[in-house]
Amino acid sequence: MTAFEPFEAFGDLDEISERLESPDPAVRRLAVIDLVETSSGEAIPLLVQAAGDPDAAVRLQTARALGEFDGVDVAKALVGVVTDSETAVAQAAADSLAELRDSAASVVLLPLVTHSSPFVRTAILRALKALQVGASLGPAIAALGDHDSAVRVQAVGVIGYLKKTETLPSLIHATRDENADVRLAAINALSFARNEAAAQAAADALSDREWQVRAVAAETIGRIGQISVATALIQSLGDSYWQVRQKALQSLGKLHARPAVDAIIPFLDDALPSLRKDAAAALGDIADPKARDALGTRTQDEDPDVRKTVIWALAQIEARN
Repeated sequence: MTAFEPFEAFGDLDEISERLESPDPAVRRLAVIDLVETSSGEAIPLLVQAAGDPDAAVRLQTARALGEFDGVDVAKALVGVVTDSETAVAQAAADSLAELRDSAASVVLLPLVTHSSPFVRTAILRALKALQVGASLGPAIAALGDHDSAVRVQAVGVIGYLKKTETLPSLIHATRDENADVRLAAINALSFARNEAAAQAAADALSDREWQVRAVAAETIGRIGQISVATALIQSLGDSYWQVRQKALQSLGKLHARPAVDAIIPFLDDALPSLRKDAAAALGDIADPKARDALGTRTQDEDPDVRKTVIWALAQIEARN
């Protein structure tokens, strides 16, 4: 089908409605597909009806179809399906909830933040994150104390998307959560706060036991932009994981951290081309003249991207000194 095919190609809503009453679940499932193809808001009541179909395959198709529409009625239907006994149906409803963009739907979702099912609480918070409504802030902060880590991850997401300075203490506390996924989400969420407290929390996470958390912490420091924690980033250049070292190099460049130049220069000879390139880029961002000689001897690097970045870095030093 193309976007320009006439609606009549799929039958009118009355005809589709009749097929939704068919005793054959395959016919009902195809009717749901045709409802989506109409792209008509008038299809929503019929999809709401199909959400309660006795056949799991029809409910699954309906849960997916509802993700193509928006509004309070859609939210109500999906809330009913997200508790479905079939895991695939419930997951499809959760995914469609996350596609909602009408903030009015939050009225339907907010009461379910304390639902008895961790799966439902997680799905609701995930949906509220995308809606970015202020009323979700209090429930999200309360959900940081939830016993289920998946719920706490989504709660952090809600808070991070709202970007309210007053939530910073809660996010910093979450960076010390027992679950690595929660810590990672919280550190990433700190990026909006351009202040010392956020930078220090990210710097503290550079010693986290999980390398993925350390990598995100190194990247977040660059986004926050506080030079005061550059020393911690310099120390991370010795991390056992190259991914952490790479993020540290990139952030030191963003911070224009001149004290890091001597620690960055050795990376111009790293075995990994990506680290050599990031080292050259960082030196170019910092533009300290004392890196000129080290860069000058690397203009013939075997990797073309590294050579290009080295030449760019040298140009930056010349232009800014």
